[in-house]
Amino acid sequence: MGLALAACLGAATTSTAAAAPVTSASGAGLDRYYNQRLGWGSCDTGPGDTMGRDLDKAGVQCADVTVPLDYADPRGRTITVAISRLKATDTRHRIGSILLNNGGPGGTALESPPEFRTWMKKAGPRYDIVGFDPRFVGRSTPLDCGWPVGTNLFSAGLGRAGFDRQVSLQKDLAAKCRATNASVLPHVTTRNTARDMDVIRGALGEEKISYFGYSYGTYLGTVYSQMFPGRTDRMVLDGAIDPRKFGPRMLRESVGENEQALADWATWAAARNDTYGLGRTRAEVLATIDRVIKASSRTPLTVGSAPETFRLDDTQIPFVLMAGVDSDTDTSRASLAEQVSVLNKAAAGQPTRLSPLFAATLRLAMTGEQSHHGSVQSAIICGDAAAPRDPEIYWRDIERGRAAHPRFGALTDNIGPCAFWDRPREEPTRVEHDTKALIVSATGDPRTAHKGAVALHGLLPSSKLITLAGANRHAVYGLYENACVDDKVNQYLATGKLPADDQTCSKRPGLQPTG
Repeated sequence: MGLALAACLGAATTSTAAAAPVTSASGAGLDRYYNQRLGWGSCDTGPGDTMGRDLDKAGVQCADVTVPLDYADPRGRTITVAISRLKATDTRHRIGSILLNNGGPGGTALESPPEFRTWMKKAGPRYDIVGFDPRFVGRSTPLDCGWPVGTNLFSAGLGRAGFDRQVSLQKDLAAKCRATNASVLPHVTTRNTARDMDVIRGALGEEKISYFGYSYGTYLGTVYSQMFPGRTDRMVLDGAIDPRKFGPRMLRESVGENEQALADWATWAAARNDTYGLGRTRAEVLATIDRVIKASSRTPLTVGSAPETFRLDDTQIPFVLMAGVDSDTDTSRASLAEQVSVLNKAAAGQPTRLSPLFAATLRLAMTGEQSHHGSVQSAIICGDAAAPRDPEIYWRDIERGRAAHPRFGALTDNIGPCAFWDRPREEPTRVEHDTKALIVSATGDPRTAHKGAVALHGLLPSSKLITLAGANRHAVYGLYENACVDDKVNQYLATGKLPADDQTCSKRPGLQPTG
């Protein structure tokens, strides 16, 4: 879900004595990490590892980077960070290494180098393209709290009873993490991931490193640029976050954009009422959604057929809707329409069948299949910034926001596990160093609102902003197949020269991609 600054030049002052920022490979007992020799080899971990075999076939090699769990205690416990590398083939014109992060937080990028090389076109062969799974993510040293769900992103529902159940659930999720991973939780932070990135840079033998981050990855890239100024070459931040807003309640920043994206989807669905039967106007489709949510608040809706059935109530359906509006392609919109049609039939007591995508979404939200994903995502967010601890603060916000944001307000204002988490060890990173970066953002981004990208651009005066106008889309480059955006990003990656001015690209109505 990705989940997403007039800078002043000067020394960073955000660290605490318990975890001082690392600014060089010398001293602080870190030389052995920065100077480690990486054991590059096969990415295939054994039978059933389809991704590893595909990476091997593409010429990618994998390695584990050893880093300290606690940078204030470099001689203490160590963990590993999994990385992959697709080496440059145009060695005469090699630019350097580019590090990839796909967001989340908690997203993997080990699998991404081959696809990125394709998107980068002529610039691709000039880079060593490096994917990595951040600490405790994917193939790196794992973290799993044993949750019964794969996310904590639920709504408070339509009434106080639903909210009270959420308080109990979120408190229990935090307690499970404390019971299973108390010794590592203080070190699951963006600032420590940024420190890991600099160790990766050193282990790769690079004085500077280029970087591409989506969504949360834009925040990670910003933090790295502030903790290690002068160590980035070319930096692209797509779906950018205002770093001052990152934290447990950051989805509140995009609640309006989610409501608008759902309304725009409703217009699309209304034009296809003969297919989906949800209403002939935007208002009718939205009324269908409201009716479904209200029905689920009385009796949970049963969807699917044996052996895989789920019962959804008013705290879970808004998550399904939010997950479905992250893109305005016809394929994405059709998928959400199919899901809402299933819910509408269930509300009428009719039998339903689930598409593979819908079933996977429900398994994520309602089973422990992806417990590790929800665990590490929450650990990073809660480890970065503190949340209000009084449940009544959340309830008051929920009640105040219902009228303006009737479908998503009770989700974005809801309490989460961070309300019951130990306080972070470090203060959030402040932007105090200007950085040359190319920022990409769609005006209707429902995850990391466009205003966040504008704010980041303002805090980094040397940056440039590419705006994709008229799109309800989160993460653009390569994924959305917008030639205007892709070409401008690739020009920057190839030349290292930012555009002279901010740029605007159009969605080109009627020529939407299908995926």
